[in-house]
Amino acid sequence: MSKPSSLGRSSLEADTDVEQAPITEKHNTTEAPTSETITPWHPSQFPDGGREAWMSLVGASFAMYCSFGWLNCIGAFQAYYQTHQLKDYSPSTVAWISSCEIFVMFVPGPIIGFFIDNYGPRYVLLFGSFFHVFGLMMTSLCTEYWQFVLAQGICSPLGLNAIFNCALASITTWFLKKRGAAFGIAAAGSGLGGVTLPIMVSHLIPSVGYAWTMRIAAFLILGLLIIANLTLKSRLPPVPRKFEVAVFYEPFKDLRFIILTTAGLLTFFGLFVPINFIEVQAVAGGMSTSLANYLIPVLNSTSIFGRIIPGILADKLGRFNLQMVMSGFSGVLVLAFGLCASSNAAFITYAALYGFASGAFVSLAPAQIAFISKVEQIGVRQGVLFSVLSFAGLVGSPIAGAIVKSENGGFNGTSIFAGVMLLAGAAVFVLARMHVARWKLFAKI
Repeated sequence: MSKPSSLGRSSLEADTDVEQAPITEKHNTTEAPTSETITPWHPSQFPDGGREAWMSLVGASFAMYCSFGWLNCIGAFQAYYQTHQLKDYSPSTVAWISSCEIFVMFVPGPIIGFFIDNYGPRYVLLFGSFFHVFGLMMTSLCTEYWQFVLAQGICSPLGLNAIFNCALASITTWFLKKRGAAFGIAAAGSGLGGVTLPIMVSHLIPSVGYAWTMRIAAFLILGLLIIANLTLKSRLPPVPRKFEVAVFYEPFKDLRFIILTTAGLLTFFGLFVPINFIEVQAVAGGMSTSLANYLIPVLNSTSIFGRIIPGILADKLGRFNLQMVMSGFSGVLVLAFGLCASSNAAFITYAALYGFASGAFVSLAPAQIAFISKVEQIGVRQGVLFSVLSFAGLVGSPIAGAIVKSENGGFNGTSIFAGVMLLAGAAVFVLARMHVARWKLFAKI
């Protein structure tokens, strides 16, 4: 077998031929040059289907349900904590819990990605499953602010990071031509989690109490993670590399990665703000609490389609093309509805449309990273990307909460902040798309 460096080189060259086919219109993924060694990394070896590939995709969907799906329902806890256990704290202070959750879920990504690339996903997934479930069990016992930060803001999302990255890295090894669709299907699991988990939480708390609600959620997630551990695996053998700091800053030598990361960073400043505050904003606008509890499930139900449909279209129209359009659409929605919504129908429409538009980011961003990376780099590069984005996730919601406080409970400033950040991210996604397409306007990138 060739050395990893030579494998990565030939993989990148072949991937570029496959992915940028609409530019060159000349490619053949079924035949390799006679001088090129056929290895598991070669594009012709990706099955893009089959029993093991689909089983791994099922496992990835369950993993996304338990990881990003749980993260998608943090808006429900923002509203609950403000009126119950943490009612003496400001919205900005309470928002630090969900912000820590976003931050810790993504910031260890490079380290987790390194271990996945070196040793495969099996033991990393076990590690993540334990910490996520343990964190939720501990959250059920919390009564003080610092306890919520430790259990829900640090312990649980540490497991979420491992689960999330294992799902993404494993899908990449099975799918190439259908990679956008595969990421979309897996990401739909997170949307389904964002639909069912908030409804479950809101209905269980009045009947069994907050503590047992969290335990029931933890047991449900444990069951799904057992299935994920049994089905999710990588097709490619791990490529052990010596642990070096250079591995983690190598992506920043690639201008394409830098522009893409900048776009994602700006997007992340605003992406979770509507999710965190739409319930509170709707109640302040006159919606009943019982009806407002369904806004997050509505948002996440449409995000299922927002992850699958753009993922499928991305394989035909280009991942960068779809990302810039959907990010821009998200920003326009926040500015249009966040500033003007005043009725129940308007808030429900806002939740539905924003869920569809914002959901595309989760499925398209990993596909974009895979597009510009060697196969053996994808795990670390995905980790580095989301690690950088975690800093925006950490401060985005507290900034929005501080704006709400400065406006004495008003939400116009928060909507303007989120909308402008999303539009700024969309603008840089346009720049990334043009750079990767070598400034060709009609390329499928």
